[in-house]
Amino acid sequence: MADCVFCGIVAGSVPAFLVASAPAGLAFLDVRPVFKGHVLVIPRPHIVTLPDLPPSDLPDYFGFVRRIATAVPAALGAQGTFVAMNNVVSQSVPHLHTHVVPRTRGDGLKGFFWPRRKYADDDEATGIAAAVGKEYTRLSVAETGRRE
Repeated sequence: MADCVFCGIVAGSVPAFLVASAPAGLAFLDVRPVFKGHVLVIPRPHIVTLPDLPPSDLPDYFGFVRRIATAVPAALGAQGTFVAMNNVVSQSVPHLHTHVVPRTRGDGLKGFFWPRRKYADDDEATGIAAAVGKEYTRLSVAETGRRE
């Protein structure tokens, strides 16, 4: 897409601090990192959200994300990573991207993204779990023609 900064990075017309390139996508440093070494992983084609990613691309894309999530702590001496993505809400660039943020105990990242809430009771939690599970089953049957 012509006006997408991430598509510009894929095309080479927008500069980026490239970390890795694979057929499944590109990985580059976030220019406004949570911590130094915060990497963004994107698919090469212009795909806006995770639900838009073709199922056939999932293994390669998430395999690439997994390798980046393994490389980040090893390269930076971090103890682990935080891996996340937004879909529409809080998605600063409308091109699918996965954040891989280096983490170390005591790094100060507490409640960074979401305030925590409690369910009113077990009935509310059960109802919500059932509603999401029902929709998951509907989508699975629609995609595969069978229940998982």
